[in-house]
Amino acid sequence: MKIGVFYGSTNGNTQEAAKKVAAHLSAETYDVGQLKGGDELLACDVLILGTSTWYDGELQDDWESYLSYFKKANLNGKFVAFFGLGDQEGYGSDFVSGMRFIYDIALEKGAIALGKWEDVGYTYDNSASVINGKFVGLALDEDNQSELSDSRIE
Repeated sequence: MKIGVFYGSTNGNTQEAAKKVAAHLSAETYDVGQLKGGDELLACDVLILGTSTWYDGELQDDWESYLSYFKKANLNGKFVAFFGLGDQEGYGSDFVSGMRFIYDIALEKGAIALGKWEDVGYTYDNSASVINGKFVGLALDEDNQSELSDSRIE
């Protein structure tokens, strides 16, 4: 079974998180900013998709550019997990909301979502990535809780 960790990273935090996730799962990492199509997505049995959130809940730039490929991919029956990075103190009104963009598209394309994450231990006002009291994937905050990232990833 081939596992692929796909990420978009502006300042390197999401890339570092992706590498740590991949190391735990013996997975390959893919920077969506470097991909020119959806072949890598289709070649993986399990997808782990990671993004940071920018400004007022916006998706990271590399993911924005990759969406045209992502929206065309047939993810029917593929297992998909998510992780998002955000700043719960500086941008608590949209903490890790970018993760919801790729979550919604993946489900629309037929993916089976895995790995809801409890919102316990975070201080934020709102997040589009919370459904029924849980994040749609792993929430990381390298700005305010970097000391918790490794244990959360494990």
